[in-house]
Amino acid sequence: MKDKFSTLTSTCIPLPVENIDTDQIIPARFLKATTRKGFGDNLFRDWRYDSNGNPIASFVLNNPAYSGSILVAGKNFGSGSSREHAAWAVAGYGFKVVVSSFFADIFKNNALNNCVLPVVVSEDFLSSLFDSINNAPATTVTVDLNAQTITNNATGESESFSINSYKKGCLLNGFDDIDFLLSKKDDIEEWENKR
Repeated sequence: MKDKFSTLTSTCIPLPVENIDTDQIIPARFLKATTRKGFGDNLFRDWRYDSNGNPIASFVLNNPAYSGSILVAGKNFGSGSSREHAAWAVAGYGFKVVVSSFFADIFKNNALNNCVLPVVVSEDFLSSLFDSINNAPATTVTVDLNAQTITNNATGESESFSINSYKKGCLLNGFDDIDFLLSKKDDIEEWENKR
């Protein structure tokens, strides 16, 4: 069982880069591990660190002005190979929400399976959100999963987003697929006994 997700208000980390693929999210050389531990340490590894392992000061994750559990990314986030490790890295770093105007389908599903909420917004909303965060890094965003809304608290702008009802229920209850099945154990046994 994971943490339940209902409403989150957080500052954001802006990454206004389009077409971020899974190899940029977690480079292939880190895919040897079979458990989820440590992937967050290597999120955007080649953008965060130079060849000597020193932090690159200009990369947003190394900028102390920005923090939070919401990543705001450019259009077409998570394209490329279908590695679930990309979602592991995003979750392992501590992001609960990724906001973009478009997600690759496989990444989107992998994110939901790892309790990371991908929120699709319009390009106008995304642009305005980037402006707000750049003007004031302390800008917060509120994501309300029950209402399926995202609000830029600096401007008051709000948009609705869609989510698969099954995945929404899992996030609200802190379930992965196994937890969901276990929650239905009594119903399944009752149905089996009637047969």
